[in-house]
Amino acid sequence: MAVVAVWKCDRDGKMFDDKKAAEAHDKMLELAANITELIETSVKGISEEHSEAIGMLLAGKSDVLARACKGKPELLLEETSEDSVTPLVANQ
Repeated sequence: MAVVAVWKCDRDGKMFDDKKAAEAHDKMLELAANITELIETSVKGISEEHSEAIGMLLAGKSDVLARACKGKPELLLEETSEDSVTPLVANQ
């Protein structure tokens, strides 16, 4: 019987065959959680579900967002296959 190493993300339970991919996913979730907290403390009256969805969206597009902030704002409007996000609470 073979032994297969897998990495599990503590935040959402997602499994990975590659440690690098697992660490990247965990960093993205940490960024999403911090963005969510920033939104919730900055925008009064926003629901937890909406702030988490925004946090996941921005964290998932952090590379594009960084390039947009450096002078390419049109990149934010280009379509991607990952426009739909799942809030963190649903995965816990």
